[in-house]
Amino acid sequence: MTMNNPEAPYTPQPPAAPLPPEPPVLAPMSPADERTWAMLAHMSVLLNLVTGFLGPVAALVIFLICQNRSRYVAYQALQSFVFQLIWWAGGGALIGLMWAIVGITIPLVFGLLFLPIACILTPVLAVLPIGALIYGFWGGIETSQGKDFKYWLIGDWLRGTYVG
Repeated sequence: MTMNNPEAPYTPQPPAAPLPPEPPVLAPMSPADERTWAMLAHMSVLLNLVTGFLGPVAALVIFLICQNRSRYVAYQALQSFVFQLIWWAGGGALIGLMWAIVGITIPLVFGLLFLPIACILTPVLAVLPIGALIYGFWGGIETSQGKDFKYWLIGDWLRGTYVG
């Protein structure tokens, strides 16, 4: 009998579907593997030379793959991802924004004043990613030697937010 209708006969319910199997627990990385993956995360900055944008993607993929296996690799890959976003995408966005402002204000008289400034700042802003390339390469060398590398400002900020 059921609780709602005492006269209805009891009908057994079909068994519930079995629970999906738990995902396998990944073994932690060896120190040599940690150094290699951390180095690759920082060296992903070199992909920007060829593609212009795949460096941050590679660092993010390394972070997503290794975040449950090594906190060291996850921290280094996340640093590399944020650093590349700021310097490569940010530098390009600043150049684009600067020229958009010049283009919009050129019809106005004061827009002509921005033109020489934009011509001077464009090469300066274009050199910033080269500095980021050298700094990222240095991070790869440091982590390949097992050192705890951190980017200036970014490393401390991520250590406080990600690591806790």
